[in-house]
Amino acid sequence: MSHSHERPHKHPQQPDSEDEPQSYYQTVAQAVEELLIEKGLISSNEMAAALDYWASRTAADGARIVARCWTDTSFATRIEQEGVNKAAAALGLDVGSTPIVAALNTPSVHNVLVCTLCSCYPVGLLGESPGWYKSRAYRARVVREPRAVLTEFGTELPPGIEVRVHDSTADLRYIVIPMRPKGTEGMTEEQLAALVTRDSMIGTTIPTIETK
Repeated sequence: MSHSHERPHKHPQQPDSEDEPQSYYQTVAQAVEELLIEKGLISSNEMAAALDYWASRTAADGARIVARCWTDTSFATRIEQEGVNKAAAALGLDVGSTPIVAALNTPSVHNVLVCTLCSCYPVGLLGESPGWYKSRAYRARVVREPRAVLTEFGTELPPGIEVRVHDSTADLRYIVIPMRPKGTEGMTEEQLAALVTRDSMIGTTIPTIETK
């Protein structure tokens, strides 16, 4: 599929200044939070503790899941059939209640994530979303010209590989399970997890054996 390059674009890693004001969904979330506290359904301390918990999440849990998929084909099958949440729970991981679907890369398919409406994202697995993921430039362009955007992240894909863009919502999130790099056959699961980056689980980059 060809893509038009009629006008220059900002790099997807550069958030637009116009993105800085609070979004509609952020405003709604804040209103719901205030209403729950006002109704006595949750205290401000409980809300703060919950927010602190999710703010503390990193991409380490997601990397652990990817490494397990690479080393255990039955786990990879389970995560694809049952969903990420249930499979993660079997590893003792709490990734929240919002359903998360695994998009598995193959030699013929490369997956990449976006949320075109706002910035829905599997925080429980990947930690806080990067600024570029929230930017209007990325959200619009990765749908229209995914290969061009991937190239700007340094990811060059052969023409024969299909690029699938998965649009997250408030009710459904995704995580990309990248392909295992060549030359890692003798590595332990922990060593493999160290190769997995947040961006590779969004799909904008590909893990390599050189990645630290």
